Amino acid sequence: MLTSSLSFLHSCTFPSSSSSSCSSSSLLTIPNPNSSSSSLSFVVQATSTRREDRTARHVRIRKKVEGTPERPRLSIFRSNKHLFVQVIDDTKMHTLASASTMQKAIAEELNYTASPTIEVAKRMGEIIAKSCLEKGITKVAFDRGGYPYHGRIKAIADAAREQGLDF
Repeated sequence: MLTSSLSFLHSCTFPSSSSSSCSSSSLLTIPNPNSSSSSLSFVVQATSTRREDRTARHVRIRKKVEGTPERPRLSIFRSNKHLFVQVIDDTKMHTLASASTMQKAIAEELNYTASPTIEVAKRMGEIIAKSCLEKGITKVAFDRGGYPYHGRIKAIADAAREQGLDF
């Protein structure tokens, strides 16, 4: 068993890699404090990417947030160039309403050059709320898609609330 003292870490060795490719894990060898002849080896994984972190957060959120016919799920996906908003009934696996900056009518109305701004996100929230209210949907469960609740995600939610959707 490892002792509570971390004094043995000064003698840790990292194998040098002579290959030019970067590996996602490396082998860490630590001398065993209980035995002078053996050592302990561990595989150290590289940190995950931002996309993997977001996907893990989204999986955790989806365990708790489920769309029902009475309260469908308002799901948001944000890419570098576009915003996608859907209202989904998870029991039937059916999309009830959707809005995207890729849709021709919306893209012409929201003339932006690079990525969607907060103003574009506000307009997307208004569009999805109006579409939901036309179909008789007043309550939704908000699924931020693993993204932090600020900026464009917050703007979509606030605009949808202002138009009459209940979260």
